Amino acid sequence: MAKSAAKTTGAIILVGAPGSGKGTQAKRIAQVLGVPHISTGDLLRDNVSRGTELGRKAKQAMNRGELVSDQLVCDMVAERLRQPDCSEGCILDGFPRTVAQAEWLDRYLLEGKLFEAQPIVIQLGVEYNSLLQRLTGRRTCPTCGRIYNIYLQPPRVGGVCDVDGAGLETRRDDREEVIIERLKAYEQQTLPLADYYRRRGRLLDVNGDLAPDDVTAEALKAIKNGNCL
Repeated sequence: MAKSAAKTTGAIILVGAPGSGKGTQAKRIAQVLGVPHISTGDLLRDNVSRGTELGRKAKQAMNRGELVSDQLVCDMVAERLRQPDCSEGCILDGFPRTVAQAEWLDRYLLEGKLFEAQPIVIQLGVEYNSLLQRLTGRRTCPTCGRIYNIYLQPPRVGGVCDVDGAGLETRRDDREEVIIERLKAYEQQTLPLADYYRRRGRLLDVNGDLAPDDVTAEALKAIKNGNCL
């Protein structure tokens, strides 16, 4: 099933606020469709760790305290899309983040004739209070890396890892004041991206407040109804 479906999959883009479950759903959908899951965060780390030319440029920018430029990110994505395992499609997680990146991707796919189908975009919608609960409730074990949520998936003993008994920690990015700023940045930067794809008839809305299995099922249904399969 996955092999035949993947022949016409093309690029599927997941968008949604921090905490909406993009990474989890990208992995699930990629597994079902038999295409690679491409995370720009993973791409960046991989290029830096391998010391590629793009990775060296990115590391220089980060060492200067600068954001990695759109051009560098686009070059990394272009290189990844040219790999043989992407010939039938892919799931893009974390890219594009801006309208400028979306316009670049449209041009790149069209000029390169990489896929028969236009990209389909799945937007995972999660209510603001749910996002806050997911993110502010997250606790991490510093020893084994296991992640809990004090509201949704609490440890058996408060503040202590079930596996090794280490005290759980709150990452800086999971503090409420930081999360509020992250959500504001998302609204300013990424919501115009959803409008861009909506105007082109490529945006499919999925309720991200559902249970993970149900979100996956709804996303796959949306992709199929969007004539991607």
